[in-house]
Amino acid sequence: MQDAQALTPQSDFTPFVARGVAPEVRNAAMKKLFADPHFNVMDGLDIYIEDYTQPTPLPARLLQEMASARALGLVQDEPAPATPPQGTAASAGEAALAPVDVAQSHLCTAVPSPQAPDGALPQDTPAPPPATTPMPTLICDCNQTMPLDAKALGAAIHEELTLHSTLCRREAGAFQQALRQPGEVVVACTQEQRLFGEVAAQTEGAVAPLRFVNIRETGGWSRDARQAGPKIAALLAAAHLPEPEPVPTVSFQSAGRLLIIGPVDAAERAAALVADVLDVTVFAQGPGAAGGAQERRYPVLGGRLTGLAGWLGAFDVEWRADNPIDLDLCTRCNACVEACPENAIGLDYQVDLAACQSHRVCVKACGVAGAIDFGRAAAVQSERFDLVLDLRAPDATPTFLQHAPPQGYFRWDGSELATLLRLRELVGEFDKPRFFEYKQKLCAHSRNTTVGCRACVDICSAEAIASDAPRQRIVVNPNLCVGCGACTTVCPTGALAYAYPRVADQGQKFKTLLFTYVAAGGRDAVLLLHSQERGQALVQELGRAARLGVARGVPANVIPVALWHTASVGLDLWLAAVAYGASQVVVLATDEEAPQYLDGLQAQMETAQALLHGLGYTGTHLRLLRAGTATDLDAHLQLLGATRQRVPAQGARFAIAPEKRSTLELAIEHLAAQSPLPASERPEAIPLPPGAPLGTVQVNRDACTLCLSCVSACPASALQDNPQAPQLRFIEQNCVQCGLCVKTCPEDAIALVPRLLLTPERHQPRVVNETAPWSCVRCGKPFGTFKAIEAMLGKLAGHPMFQGEALERLKMCGDCRVIDLYSAQNETKVTDL
Repeated sequence: MQDAQALTPQSDFTPFVARGVAPEVRNAAMKKLFADPHFNVMDGLDIYIEDYTQPTPLPARLLQEMASARALGLVQDEPAPATPPQGTAASAGEAALAPVDVAQSHLCTAVPSPQAPDGALPQDTPAPPPATTPMPTLICDCNQTMPLDAKALGAAIHEELTLHSTLCRREAGAFQQALRQPGEVVVACTQEQRLFGEVAAQTEGAVAPLRFVNIRETGGWSRDARQAGPKIAALLAAAHLPEPEPVPTVSFQSAGRLLIIGPVDAAERAAALVADVLDVTVFAQGPGAAGGAQERRYPVLGGRLTGLAGWLGAFDVEWRADNPIDLDLCTRCNACVEACPENAIGLDYQVDLAACQSHRVCVKACGVAGAIDFGRAAAVQSERFDLVLDLRAPDATPTFLQHAPPQGYFRWDGSELATLLRLRELVGEFDKPRFFEYKQKLCAHSRNTTVGCRACVDICSAEAIASDAPRQRIVVNPNLCVGCGACTTVCPTGALAYAYPRVADQGQKFKTLLFTYVAAGGRDAVLLLHSQERGQALVQELGRAARLGVARGVPANVIPVALWHTASVGLDLWLAAVAYGASQVVVLATDEEAPQYLDGLQAQMETAQALLHGLGYTGTHLRLLRAGTATDLDAHLQLLGATRQRVPAQGARFAIAPEKRSTLELAIEHLAAQSPLPASERPEAIPLPPGAPLGTVQVNRDACTLCLSCVSACPASALQDNPQAPQLRFIEQNCVQCGLCVKTCPEDAIALVPRLLLTPERHQPRVVNETAPWSCVRCGKPFGTFKAIEAMLGKLAGHPMFQGEALERLKMCGDCRVIDLYSAQNETKVTDL
């Protein structure tokens, strides 16, 4: 036992596994052997590798909808919602509009459809449930420039509202009084958000947290303002939703070490504007028009830039110091500049080797300082910086060519001072949300080093996602991730999920908006999804233009919804919104989006629209709207009413699931159940565009040998074997069309067919190929498939190692093959050597 304890990974373990060794000694030796980290590398075949001892609790609202939770007494039934008084819907139609910076929510409530197939509103539209925690809402018509109906709005959100006209001025006392009450306060004004915050800080006894929602530019300032009441009610209701659950953060630390790359004269001008707060170093790229200043104010690096990588607080710069002039030794005496007959030395104090004629008079001129040495070996040097300001041309290399460069890296043309102001602020510690969640077991990227799905890698504009095929995964660099969410939108399996807000929170916001809009009497709801930056700015510009009478403004049925990025929402939530009753889902694209994002969104829209048309929902339910100005946006929004969309007769009741495929299935099931097509006219399957995450596989039965390599490669368990018979089975509902089976098949016998099967067979395993088993020619035991053995015999028949009896043994099972080898008289045995 002591010998076993003394073993190392380099020891000979053979004596410890020999016959006669005590079991406890053998086990001790094996423990020492497998303690070597070499054996602790995942092989990629471990599927259930997460910590399942830590359950994910169900949201309270999801429990509230579960009959089993109520039966077990885990939740209490909510009181029946009050029926709105007669005439509420009509009066709400005249209420004021509100642009909203809406919070996310876990609320799960049934959403009725905004209209029946014939356009009539359902008669049994339920009212939204009352809020469990009081949250006062303060509305203001901004000096009577918005036609707000406080009574109708209050009825829609189950709150008694008081209409103010100068809440930020004369009526500020009402705001202060609300702050002294328990619960959060919702202020329907974003223009004076800063002022309200300052007043709150100075209000004695103020305890209520603040929320703000924009109801003015999003609808109150519009030519349709008097009909925008349902939309404003929806925005106010969504503002009452709870904040998303916190997520892990990604931290950055910056000490303010700034590297400015560019011509010396421009670099020194930029440095002068930030040097009081940043530690500046200049990397010279020529002297520029005027050259560097005589006074040495900043450290200057020279040579050929060879590497630039990293992010805020961790930029690694590499260069080749291949210039004859050592800038650390140079005294800037200008003797070399004066002496050079070719003018090959500029005021950046570097030699232009292309112009130099090797007179070497500069070496003599610099004799005392010794800064010039044409024989000096080029040295590779590197240094780390916190920030980079690049003054070079956009095509200069090395650089960051991706659409979304790393945080902390800025390009500057010398005119936009806002860039330098942002640089000055980037000193200290910073956090950002970790925008994504990754579940490797769902990922369809690779199996056995074969790459299948690359959707996330190809679409990422920040180049934050890399392939790690040997480990059967992708790797996301959270420091480079900018939170656009495009990777989660194109992911067919949901392995990458958007985390801030989570998909369930985002979906519940859509559900609450549509529910309240319908309950307040709205029709033909359109969700306008826009970014929180340029997209939101366009909406606000349009509202102001409408107030000035030079635009129509946001239509009454168009509900703006601000997203961190427009690419963060895709097929699953779009279809869920239509299932809830949205007439259209419009994505507003500006100059912010990368080209590949627009291509990805358009492809997803084509898939969703093909699915809806196949189910009989006429019209254009999904649009990618591209606008660069408020005028463009106004024109596009007015054209949305040119087509009439067919929507489900009854709105969906399902809650958005955390898993993408689950939400997609729930939406499809509801849309199929509510299809306006008669059962006799519904197709068996709906063809979908290439790249759709739904479909089937076609197996060439003549080519397939049932080797089942596709089964082991399938990440979604769509392809399965049958332990009882040589069969290849397929469950279409599980297929994500990743293509791993196609690339893995050694016989090229599989092809993808994107479609949506509408028959019950979609959920059931079906046999796509089968063959007779091969029986051992010696004992008769089945051990393989007839086609596989025949294919092997055909391929090895001409091989010199498989002739005569050797070829015949391929027809035997493993046991009989060994017996035949040992019983053959003409075979050389190991014991005979």
